[in-house]
Amino acid sequence: MKLSIIIPAKNEEAVLPSLFKSIESQSFRDFEVIVADAHSTDRTRELASAFGAKVVDGGMPGPGRNRGASASSGDILLFADADVQLPNERYLGDVVAELETREVDVATCRLKPMSPRLDDKVGHAVFNHYVKLTERIRGHAAGSCIISRKRVHDAIGGFDERVVFAEDQEYAARARKRGFRFRLLESQPMHVSVRRLDKDGRWPILFKYLYSEAHMLLKGPMFEHMFEYRFAHFDQKD
Repeated sequence: MKLSIIIPAKNEEAVLPSLFKSIESQSFRDFEVIVADAHSTDRTRELASAFGAKVVDGGMPGPGRNRGASASSGDILLFADADVQLPNERYLGDVVAELETREVDVATCRLKPMSPRLDDKVGHAVFNHYVKLTERIRGHAAGSCIISRKRVHDAIGGFDERVVFAEDQEYAARARKRGFRFRLLESQPMHVSVRRLDKDGRWPILFKYLYSEAHMLLKGPMFEHMFEYRFAHFDQKD
């Protein structure tokens, strides 16, 4: 198996069909899909099983990704959120080919918001530019798109399950610090949802990420809760 797509999820029946549809359309076929389900109370497990995904017990995003990786067979791991969409049928093939050609160990891709708002487009463009500027110094990656070789994931001990916020950034930074080659892949973007921005507000989210970046630079990873974080809090009844 060349590639394992690992998706941590909880109560994601509303968005998983779109992601699965974009995965099914891929021309690259040497992959498996693993959904690490955090004890959903909706049809998440049913939908994942019907799609043909392997379903394992998950938890918060970091532990869920680790459980998925433990059950994986691929040489390359693609960690993706449940609310993303692959942009076209060439995505997986292009990403795998670029990772191999550039001899990258851990990577992320550009994030393209599924939003008509100018501030969302500008904000994501700024983040992408920052990742590019700092890629040779310190790795940055959002949980919506992290690509890692399985051997590297195992070598760094996976996601640090003690980290309570920005565990995705800590993962990329730790891999880069350990001497593994981190890069921003240029071939394809990942289409990402802005539902958390809509739910929690753009300014509060910006503050949280600026604070977490400063905390990691000055003090290290965040092992104590500074902010409320609810995994998958997008039920329609909310």
